[in-house]
Amino acid sequence: MVSYSVFRNPNPGTNTAIPFLLDVQSEVLSMLGTRLVVPLYRTDAANVHTMSRLTPVVDFQGQPLVAIVPELAGIPRRELGAIAGDLLSSRGEILAAMDLLLTGF
Repeated sequence: MVSYSVFRNPNPGTNTAIPFLLDVQSEVLSMLGTRLVVPLYRTDAANVHTMSRLTPVVDFQGQPLVAIVPELAGIPRRELGAIAGDLLSSRGEILAAMDLLLTGF
């Protein structure tokens, strides 16, 4: 698994609004049984006041999705299926959002 890999959301209760999960965990910690993910919401389902720096809109497979960084969550690695793609091209935006969330800067 590589950081910034995108997976289909395996949760049938949330995968309509949140079709994908973005893995942001470092590979240095690949021995852990969990992965840290950011939910990627459909733009029409993101019921939050979006802040461009904290909740960036990213393009995945031609679809705009809102990365709701404040909803970072740990998920068991075994629940993630096959990699659907990656968002390495949005790495800077995602890191800036996590930095804002964690440090306020």
